[in-house]
Amino acid sequence: MPETSGSTGRTPETDVIDFRAAEQLLAARDPRGAVKLLDSVIAAHPENTAARLLRARAFFAAAQLRPAELEFTVVLEREPDNAYAHFALGRTYERQNRPDQARRHFRLAAALDPNPQYLRRAGFGG
Repeated sequence: MPETSGSTGRTPETDVIDFRAAEQLLAARDPRGAVKLLDSVIAAHPENTAARLLRARAFFAAAQLRPAELEFTVVLEREPDNAYAHFALGRTYERQNRPDQARRHFRLAAALDPNPQYLRRAGFGG
């Protein structure tokens, strides 16, 4: 009998398949479909930071800014040195017209990773 996650009848393989399918949906510009798949993956594996980061990206792409902010924050609580999560949270704050919070996270992203895009958004480069 295959190993399942709780009473959902999900297997680890199902969760991997759903995660990969969610990546494809996000790439195909279907962020809401990605969120739906990731909801069940995260319900089964709430500690999975990669799934949370992907769901945060999907929320952002769907212009669901408050849920995106919450997910990026969870990721950063677990991985405070995640430059991409800082950058994406900065973009989320920027879209919410919260420039001071955005600037803080853009600067943290640039300090963690000298990616030219991060440096530009932080005001450190051309």
